[in-house]
Amino acid sequence: MTYVVSDLHGALGKFTALLKKINFSDNDVMYVLGDVVDYGEDSMELVADLSMRANVYPVAGEHDFLAARMLSGFDRMLSSGAAPEPEYIAEMTGWVNDGGQASLNGFRALNGEQREGVLDYLCDMALFEEAEVGGKSYLMVHAGIAGYSKDRDLEDYCPADFFSEPLDPSRALMDGTTVIVGHVPTANGKITRGVGSIFLDCGVAFGGRLGCLCLETGEEFYV
Repeated sequence: MTYVVSDLHGALGKFTALLKKINFSDNDVMYVLGDVVDYGEDSMELVADLSMRANVYPVAGEHDFLAARMLSGFDRMLSSGAAPEPEYIAEMTGWVNDGGQASLNGFRALNGEQREGVLDYLCDMALFEEAEVGGKSYLMVHAGIAGYSKDRDLEDYCPADFFSEPLDPSRALMDGTTVIVGHVPTANGKITRGVGSIFLDCGVAFGGRLGCLCLETGEEFYV
């Protein structure tokens, strides 16, 4: 089966409970649509868990993208002993105040090899994934695609284009393809469907549930 989740935000306990609930196996595939880290205390443990799963494919969210940059800078400072630039301090402060403190705390507790593994995983995340399931086409991104044009290849968009403009549920972004996103918590804490779109973020970062969709059956799972 093919499953899709989003916005795990360090909720390792809920994620492992979800895997048990859906009986996730090596024969299944899961796409995680961004914001794996921040807010939750187990962000680094969650990254370690995901990195060991060959059949789980992460898509970058803005929290993952920013954490990769902030933690890379922090790791370089640890190695070199150099003082941070004022611009880095300002960006780090903003990140820490927007959920990044938990990720930074977890990262500081890792040894050098573990820090390298975390950074490799975060930096290697794709910006989008495409899948054909049951004769239907799906595009999976974190938030949407700013300035989308059918005449422009997806590879030509910059990372910010996939984070900065949430998908409009009232109109289809693409013809013949359902776009699946996270990023914005749904109003009722449940997976919702728009015109040619599906919204998965059920608000884990703020005490809500973790939602998961099976693409073959349309079945929804919640933890």
